[in-house]
Amino acid sequence: MSSDQLADIGKRIAATRQLETVFTAMRGLAAARSREAQKSLDGVRSYAHAVGEAIQTALVCAPNEPVTPPAAPKHIVLAFCSEQGFVGAFDERVLRAATRAGSPASFYVVGQKGKASAIEHGVTVAWSTPMAAHAVDAPAVAERIADALYEEVASGERTHVTLVHMAPSVVSGLDIVTRPLIPLDLARFPAASNRAPPIFNLSPPLLLSELAEEYVFAELCEATLLSFASENFARMQAMSSARSNVRKTLDELTARHRQLRQEQITEELMELSRSSGV
Repeated sequence: MSSDQLADIGKRIAATRQLETVFTAMRGLAAARSREAQKSLDGVRSYAHAVGEAIQTALVCAPNEPVTPPAAPKHIVLAFCSEQGFVGAFDERVLRAATRAGSPASFYVVGQKGKASAIEHGVTVAWSTPMAAHAVDAPAVAERIADALYEEVASGERTHVTLVHMAPSVVSGLDIVTRPLIPLDLARFPAASNRAPPIFNLSPPLLLSELAEEYVFAELCEATLLSFASENFARMQAMSSARSNVRKTLDELTARHRQLRQEQITEELMELSRSSGV
């Protein structure tokens, strides 16, 4: 029995243990980031709720404002994908939903890896931006997206924007969310007729327009956080699966090492017996 075989398996065991440590660390980091994002959601949703109440109040003074957005010939699909790898089929699921969201459409993609995946799948990306690296980066990402979208809206052609992203789910782990973003459907906010009209410094149409932009910004922040949490949840699952496979390999290598070591000991005892004339 060659000692080189034992040495080789010993090296493979050491390397496999190091890989297990890396996967465990990546899983822990992904879990922490997912929890961080979900904790931040409460603040964003409270802000969106406050803006929604302001819209309801403003509608009291603008009862003749149209609440159902007109049809828009230009369609943008905003897809939140992954920034980094080790997320399984995360991007594929988002991109499939994005291509089903409506046609013809321009595709805006959030996430560098998601952009690469979209190009690989033959999707023409009209605009893209990196995904948040941390939960605190969500407002900055939302601001970049809002600037790009409103630049299109300001072009004069009526534009409809559909949002596609992942969201954590207690039942299925991760769910796809597809919903309209722009123009904001004011029918979602019934006028607060039981309230006394407030004093405005802006005209009701201008106030509603600015409040609508604030609400869209809040929805973009929420989508960014949900997608960030989902990406890290997917990475956590991928790392758990990889760690299980590594542990299985480690068990097999350890068993093989023990077998070879036992065979080596047996050969050494037999050789000792022959040399001593026993």
